[in-house]
Amino acid sequence: MTEVTRPPGRILEVFRAFLLLGLTSFGGPIAHLGYFRAEFVTRRAWLSERDYADLVALCQFLPGPASSQVGFALGLMRGGPWGAAAAWAAFTLPSALLLVLFALGAAAFEGPLGQGLIHGLKVVAVAIVAHAVWGMARNLCPDRVRAGIALAAVLTAVLVVGPLGQVAAILVGVVAGLLLCRAHTEPDRGTMHFPVSSWAGRLAGLGVAGLLVGLPLLAWLTPSTTLAVMDAFYRAGALVFGGGHVVLPLLEAEVVQSGWVGPDAFLAGYGAAQAVPGPLFTFAAYLGAVMAPLGLPLVGAALALVMIFLPGLLLLVAVLPFWNRLRRWDSAQSLMRGANAAVVGILGAALYQPVWTSAILGPREFALALTGFLLLSVWKLPAWAVVTLLAGGGVLVSL
Repeated sequence: MTEVTRPPGRILEVFRAFLLLGLTSFGGPIAHLGYFRAEFVTRRAWLSERDYADLVALCQFLPGPASSQVGFALGLMRGGPWGAAAAWAAFTLPSALLLVLFALGAAAFEGPLGQGLIHGLKVVAVAIVAHAVWGMARNLCPDRVRAGIALAAVLTAVLVVGPLGQVAAILVGVVAGLLLCRAHTEPDRGTMHFPVSSWAGRLAGLGVAGLLVGLPLLAWLTPSTTLAVMDAFYRAGALVFGGGHVVLPLLEAEVVQSGWVGPDAFLAGYGAAQAVPGPLFTFAAYLGAVMAPLGLPLVGAALALVMIFLPGLLLLVAVLPFWNRLRRWDSAQSLMRGANAAVVGILGAALYQPVWTSAILGPREFALALTGFLLLSVWKLPAWAVVTLLAGGGVLVSL
């Protein structure tokens, strides 16, 4: 694929956009996808609704942190490889640094004021996800067939517990799209410009497999704590679908059962991870910082953080060079219509559980969430402004 020339300011533009999101995107991976849609589809128009839904469907289907993979791909599309690195760093480092500070003893968000602020940020996630579901449903489920596929995806995600439910919902959408959506004529999908060559994609795929096999072998042959830690976090990132909370049992098995981190410290870090913006995978930075075997907290945090994200990002790079070719096929377009409707259903199911159930505890929270939804959909305020207003509202509601 031919690389598109990037204007000089593109990388800085990507960094600033994702840094703002990294500082304000509370609510978990589903909420992050809502923030991304509001910022890059609605506000900045970097890509179309359909292209964004295609990208979300792909990343939901791949192992790894879906929202971080979507952000990485958006940075790659906008600013090339350095743009991808800037997007990942800007979105990831704020929460990682906060969790490292927590690991070093700088605990935050204590007391009623802090708890009210956190609760307000949870209410923000309700407004953000509701706005994303509403907007995507209008564009991606314009007829009865695709509305039915979205409903089937909701039922699948509800009945099949955990990340397996999300993957199963996408599969339901894929099969239904192939069978039922061939008659829906739509304009051909345009090209999403990812400056990754086919040989680079194959090399990334080999890297994923090579590290998955080679790291445990090296850790077994060499009594190195560093290699053992690299292997543990790489496997946790490579073998999880859905990201977020799904990675927690894998991490617990790797770092608590091995004796690197005590159970109380593990739970304390998990609680802190709920109170910071950005991807939950940054919990790895906290674990790396508190690990006794590594000795150097900052080195341990950086190592754990990089290794847990590496397999998902490498796998995405391996797939992207072939993505445009696939999505141009007639069968693939039918498939993606069904998959996109299923993405709407997954977002709808997540809007209720866990986003709504963890945030809306009474009529005051409902009124606050409805205010945020109207600010986004009617007054067209940017997501960061709504985050700021509703966080303050959360403090007032909790008084």
